[in-house]
Amino acid sequence: MWVFRRLKQFWWPYRRTLYVSVISMGLLTAAGLVRPFLLEQLIDRVITAGDFGLLWTLSLAVLAVALVRGVFNYTRQYCGELFGQKVIYDIRNALYQHLQYVSFKFYDHQSTGDLMSRLTGDIEAFRTFLTEGVTDTTDFFFSYGFGLVAMLTINARLTLVTLILSPCIAITVRQFDRYVRPAYSAIREAYSDLSTVVQENLTGIRTVKSFAREPHELDKFGERNEGYARTNIVAQDYQATYWPLMQLISNLGTVLLLWYGGRMVIANQLSLGDLVAFFSLVGYLIWPVTELGYLINLLSQAAAGGERLLELLDSPRDIADRPHAVTVESVRGDVRFEHVDFAYDRGHPVLRGIDLDAPAGSVIALLGTTGSGKSSLVGLIPRFYEATGGRVTVDGRDVRDFTLQSLRRSIGVVLGETFLFSASLRENIAFGRMDASDEDIERAARVAQAHAFITELPDRYDTIVGERGLGLSGGQKQRVALARAVVCDPRVLILDDATSSVDMETEYEIQQALRQVMDGRTTFVIAHRISSLRRADEILVMDDGRIVERGTHEDLLRADGMYRAIYEVQFRDRDALAAGGSGAHDLPGRGGAGEGRAAPGRGRGPESSGPGNRNGALHPDGPRPRGRTRPAEGGSA
Repeated sequence: MWVFRRLKQFWWPYRRTLYVSVISMGLLTAAGLVRPFLLEQLIDRVITAGDFGLLWTLSLAVLAVALVRGVFNYTRQYCGELFGQKVIYDIRNALYQHLQYVSFKFYDHQSTGDLMSRLTGDIEAFRTFLTEGVTDTTDFFFSYGFGLVAMLTINARLTLVTLILSPCIAITVRQFDRYVRPAYSAIREAYSDLSTVVQENLTGIRTVKSFAREPHELDKFGERNEGYARTNIVAQDYQATYWPLMQLISNLGTVLLLWYGGRMVIANQLSLGDLVAFFSLVGYLIWPVTELGYLINLLSQAAAGGERLLELLDSPRDIADRPHAVTVESVRGDVRFEHVDFAYDRGHPVLRGIDLDAPAGSVIALLGTTGSGKSSLVGLIPRFYEATGGRVTVDGRDVRDFTLQSLRRSIGVVLGETFLFSASLRENIAFGRMDASDEDIERAARVAQAHAFITELPDRYDTIVGERGLGLSGGQKQRVALARAVVCDPRVLILDDATSSVDMETEYEIQQALRQVMDGRTTFVIAHRISSLRRADEILVMDDGRIVERGTHEDLLRADGMYRAIYEVQFRDRDALAAGGSGAHDLPGRGGAGEGRAAPGRGRGPESSGPGNRNGALHPDGPRPRGRTRPAEGGSA
């Protein structure tokens, strides 16, 4: 019962509705007790004594009792359902709200299928107990208590005979509860595992088909499905054992009652009407006890589901507003990292001693191998994660001093993994700023080079995209995501590999358009192509959570370090690069140091854009290529 005490905050406000349901249940049971006594009068006074004048009175009394019971039954059912639905409504809202405000770290350790299982199956198990189990439990106590009193008023000896088997019943119920409660906990866990497999498969079905892994997925699903079926069979095995045993015990009680009661009637120690009435009341003792198994089922499922709901509600909101956090309408965009350390888990540092100064309006580019800490670094600015050492500041104030809402409204984030909602393109672009006008939405789409393909769709901006943006190409989805960030007019812009899914010519178009957007905004760019970040004010080369090199493109080439090595890998095929052009992917900025210069000591470099270049100068300040450029050899670093 500790689960229900812990969840008291949700059901206590609706206790009056619960009280009405409980009282109605009591009155319903009490009204039902009148019928055996009416039956007694019918047998002893009408049938046996021949007083037929009482027949109409008794008949009308039976109808009146039925009518009263109908009213009480309606009230009990309606109020019970109303109570359960209101409580579950509040729990579901609280869970959903909690999931909105937990940090990225929480989702790093949770599967979507498990969360969906908790929000559906576990909540439904708890609702069933609230709407049915509570009133049925009340019915158990009322029926047993009222029935016992009524039976004692008819004949105490018969009542004692009926209660002889009560210890056997109590032991059986106790054993059933001991085994069935863990069984239902196992069912909830198995259902969660099954839901996770289904959710992951449906989300990644294209990957499954691409690698022809359908047999593997079928085996994995079959294993989870078998586990879920097995846990249900175990629980049903307990029930299948319990019910016949309870029926046997109750029938033994009936046999004892008939044998002893019949002897009393024959000996004129009890009237036939009293025996029939008593026999009718036995159900008030036997039936509630046999129904204990059903109640234990409901309670066990609700307790198992409630524990999982509490696990979710008790998960910490480790990133939240400080007590006196400041709300700001806008920021200048000065960003600093002061001796910042960060680790997802203790003992496994991801960032070490990061020092960085990004003045307002500057462009900072980050380059490094996968896992070097680039995304983790920029994720500390909007407080997706919390620095474990040092501090991150915006405009000289610790980011933890801002409210999360106002801080994140000032920061635009475009991730390499693009997510679109199953809604219109208009709604997706305006997601971060729901009051955006049609002009604002179109302007942002133009900047992100999305307007052209949107106008070619059947319903233009009202076109509904499928789940996760299905129906759009990777590049189209990424341009919509860029427009979504642009429409918010952020002072700090984070582009985390934001053009990874677009072709090189489209990347050039987006970067050209972003020049005006980035002007005056502090921009952090994570990219794998050196040509995409060479014109940044400062380039940071990261390795193993540290900044190992920093400077402009030309400075880093002269340093002959890790950046130079990456540069040579990406541009080793100079002939292919010359044919495709080198500058088409220059990061929009205020002019690139080293643009059009050869690498020191290497002669004429592959990025040279002089007359010898086959297609002419292909950087933002030069003419556009007429055809699609060839990608540089070497791929990403």
